Amino acid sequence: MPLASLFTFPVQLQFILDPAPRIAAPDSLMIGGRAVPLAFVRNPRARRYVLRLRPDSSARVTIPRGGSLAEARRFTERHLSWLERELHRLAAEPACPREWTIGTQIYFRGELTTISAGCNGESHLIRFGDRFLAPGAANLRPAIERHLWKLATAELPLRLVELAALHQLPVRRVSVRNQRSRWGSCSRTGTISLNWRLIQVPPSVRDYILLHELMHLRQMNHSARFWREVARVCPDYRTAESWLKKHASLLK
Repeated sequence: MPLASLFTFPVQLQFILDPAPRIAAPDSLMIGGRAVPLAFVRNPRARRYVLRLRPDSSARVTIPRGGSLAEARRFTERHLSWLERELHRLAAEPACPREWTIGTQIYFRGELTTISAGCNGESHLIRFGDRFLAPGAANLRPAIERHLWKLATAELPLRLVELAALHQLPVRRVSVRNQRSRWGSCSRTGTISLNWRLIQVPPSVRDYILLHELMHLRQMNHSARFWREVARVCPDYRTAESWLKKHASLLK
């Protein structure tokens, strides 16, 4: 089947940041003798309540359209044991350094790569993997992240289109974003958003996330039927999930 026939509209590639969330009310929880900042965020596109632990050890609860703050609080209380386990796990994980300097290790295409200096006889250049940059600042992170985001914008949508064609699925639009709490998302209109940090994960893990979002075009939920679709197109998806969980703190 020709690739173009799979799309009801021309695919639009976007390079945008997520809008600021609408905070319903700030709060805090006492867990293990410590205060955990808690934010309730209303999202009219959300279909259910979601509790997430952020890298800074604060918690966020998403309130779906039609949901209430009272029910969000009850939802949080029912998941306090999960939140406590995640806090312990986060404390035990190595943290990604706020600043990247010479010698910092970062992931690039699934490989742990050390940032080095003075490549090719040019003292102003830095190298990570097979890439060379002239960052112009002591903190190398902004320049490297901009470069990685640019690579992701060029590569991720094309790979998504390729997988969509393979599975005969229509994609209306693809955007590459700076998402902080998810690897991707799929709207009911067929728009798929991808996290630029997928350029840092192994190709097999990247493809799992892309297939995960594509399967939402068949099942707009996380039901058993949805996971059967995922398993059909990506039988080793649990291995990819494990990799993401193990390395998530180094990809933030």
